[in-house]
Order: sequence, then structure tokens, then C-alpha cells
Amino acid sequence: MSRYNNYAFTQPAKLDLDNKRRYYDSLIDPVIEKQDDDIYVITSFGERLDLLAWKYYSNVDLWWIIAAANPELRKDSLYLEPESQIRVPADYQQVLLMLQEQNTSR
Repeated sequence: MSRYNNYAFTQPAKLDLDNKRRYYDSLIDPVIEKQDDDIYVITSFGERLDLLAWKYYSNVDLWWIIAAANPELRKDSLYLEPESQIRVPADYQQVLLMLQEQNTSR
């Protein structure tokens, strides 16, 4: 099972028969506009994107929505700097729908 199977924004794998490898198109983070109902969180020591996704979306796999809404975050870790203000988009279903439409038009 591929580690990319759970991501709604992943395109199907393509096969390179010459090199006998499977590859995926590069992924583009969606632009998530600010909404009036977005939630703002001041982080504390040890908080992670996946734990925030669980708290607000009940799904740890949706951590990337919070990451995309906060492009200033480090890209190499799920851990968040303490005392950072993080925007959590309240309507994550809208983000998933937008991304699905974007991916079908690729």
C-alpha cells in the first residue's frame, strides 16, 4: 500500500516502463482564502499539525489543509513553533471540494 493513498489531492501513479518506476505528479498546495469563521490558535510546546487536524477535523490525514493555510510554516516538520498563531480553516469540506475540482481539471 502506498503512503500516498490517503491523500485526496494525489493524482493516480504513472508508470515509467523504461526505468520500471512509478511516479506521481508534483502537488500544488491550494490557495485557501481567509474566511470569517476560520479558527485562530496560539500554539504551545509540542503541538503538531496532525494533532490540530484531529482536534478540529477528527482526521489526522487532513493536516495538510492547516499547513496550506499557513504557508509561512516550516515545510520539514509537523511540529509547530510555540507561541505561533495558526489559522485553521473551519470549512475543510470546501477545501476538499475545491481541490477535487482542481485535480479533475488537470
